[in-house]
Amino acid sequence: MKLEMISTGEEVLSGQIVDTNAAWFSDAMMNLGIELQRRSTVGDRLPDLVSLFLERSRVADLILVNGGLGPTSDDLSVEAAARAAGVGLVEHAAWREHLENWFTKRGREMPASNLKQCLLPEGAILVDNPVGSAPGFRLRLNNAWLFFTPGVPAEFRTMVENQFIPFMRETFDPGAETALHKFLTLGHGESALADQLARVGLPAGISLGFRPSLPHVEIKVFARGSEALAVLPDTCARIRACLGSAVVSERCPNLAEEVHTLLRERGRTLALAESCTGGMLASQLVEHPGSSDYLLHGVTSYSNAAKQAILGVPASVLATHGAVSIETGEAMATGARRLLDSDFALAITGVAGPEGGSEDKPVGTVVLALADREQVWTQRLQFGSRSRTVIRSSSCAVALDMLRRRLLDETIIVTYPFFPCRGQAIRRHEE
Repeated sequence: MKLEMISTGEEVLSGQIVDTNAAWFSDAMMNLGIELQRRSTVGDRLPDLVSLFLERSRVADLILVNGGLGPTSDDLSVEAAARAAGVGLVEHAAWREHLENWFTKRGREMPASNLKQCLLPEGAILVDNPVGSAPGFRLRLNNAWLFFTPGVPAEFRTMVENQFIPFMRETFDPGAETALHKFLTLGHGESALADQLARVGLPAGISLGFRPSLPHVEIKVFARGSEALAVLPDTCARIRACLGSAVVSERCPNLAEEVHTLLRERGRTLALAESCTGGMLASQLVEHPGSSDYLLHGVTSYSNAAKQAILGVPASVLATHGAVSIETGEAMATGARRLLDSDFALAITGVAGPEGGSEDKPVGTVVLALADREQVWTQRLQFGSRSRTVIRSSSCAVALDMLRRRLLDETIIVTYPFFPCRGQAIRRHEE
């Protein structure tokens, strides 16, 4: 099966918005072991839409078309599909009744422009949209099925999961059996990881893919065919052994979700004290439902006054060692944990830049600390002259990895080749 995607919209083509739908769809298909053959982007111009539909329908077997189903004048996918197929537009009476009821239930009068969303190319098959006003539809054109979806992400993803994937499975032969396993790594470069894994002999039918996104590199292990599937577990075990401490998750797409899952599984609680990350760490965790099970509080202690008054960092520590120091990080974590007697606390303090810093503590210097009821682990890393966003996100990732390792009873402080260590401390404390 040759699968393609067409993204429509002037705002997507011009870069005014990031095409998150395309990225999500490609990843969703990859998780099913299906690789896209091609992705195209086209603006809101009728001749261009018609031309692209005709061109790609002669090559592909199945094309997901995203966007252009709204009620406004620049939503042209329906008209373009009809012109490409050489048919007219007809009103779908059942969808009109659905829309009228939808507006009535909400106490609103349906605008006349929404009637446009009741029109489909003659012969097209309506695809239900359970969360929006624009129906999808599918249409046979030349060699391909074109499957049209709205551009609103929530509507798009719902329709892909509930409508598109079942249709694809029912209509097309999936071919050879496939499987995919992912390793999320932290603090290692793509080329260095590739060199390491070159020493792992891969059986026939198994290949690797790398997706770098600082501070992570995701490694995909593809298996195609029954023989490859049979040896996939052993191959993954050898890859796991080769990568060692570089691996931070094999079940979650990001490290925050991995830690979120571990904390809930173990019934442990967490407090946060953030300076240079400004609440980013808390935000990453609360993205996931159920974070209230473990996250007791987060303190954004940007100023020294907040570090003293809220977290109890001694003024003498700040005066002697400064806000970005092993000693201050340790005191922040200990103070945050004590506030509500949580099982763990994470603290981050550093220089995110682009201004600030000194010869001793240049931009990118960050101290991270993890406290439990008995010990505090602290390390000072140098993230380098990267962007402010990368420094902050990398800081959050390393802090989360420290906690992940503590929850799994692994070594807390490990080497991250991309982030040189400038000092560390492990201290037992009495409470």
